[in-house]
Amino acid sequence: MKHKKLPVRENPWITHTTEKIYDSPWIGLTKHDVTNPNGHPGTYSVVHFKNLAIGVVVLDEEYNTYIVGQWRYPLNQYTWEIPEGGGNPEVAPVDSAKRELLEETGITAKKWTQILTMHLSNSASDEYCILFLAEDLEFGEAKPEEDEDIEVMKIPFEELYDRVIDGEITDSLTVAGVLRTKIILDGRR
Repeated sequence: MKHKKLPVRENPWITHTTEKIYDSPWIGLTKHDVTNPNGHPGTYSVVHFKNLAIGVVVLDEEYNTYIVGQWRYPLNQYTWEIPEGGGNPEVAPVDSAKRELLEETGITAKKWTQILTMHLSNSASDEYCILFLAEDLEFGEAKPEEDEDIEVMKIPFEELYDRVIDGEITDSLTVAGVLRTKIILDGRR
């Protein structure tokens, strides 16, 4: 089903000054002095992500998937999620996805499908995500980065879907990727 494009309006914000507050190899923080759409002065701070967010839903022939568990420092908790990481914007996103999948799980895939793009927190950042479905798998040895302590778990896709629906898994890339993959799989049956 093809829809008409949604309407787009002109930018009602007026930016007066811009100041870089913080800069690292991964993110930057910029403070903008603005006039908001209602004509009032204010400040708007934006987090700029220097890499793409890349995520991979992995699916074998028996409809199992492979997720990774790791301690997420910003949340101060252990999470289970699809293999994911950062991709250099100058590199084809699928190549970054292949690298992340191999690093975190040791898996390579012969079939790659881009399944979703999304902005992750558009009220505070410009982080952009691309999600892939990886199929026709081969298994090898994981090669995590030096700061990663990752556990890999094989799980039936339907169980992962249930854990997403039940709210046990809350990682945004995983939630979106699993929901999109469920639609794809239901369309194949």
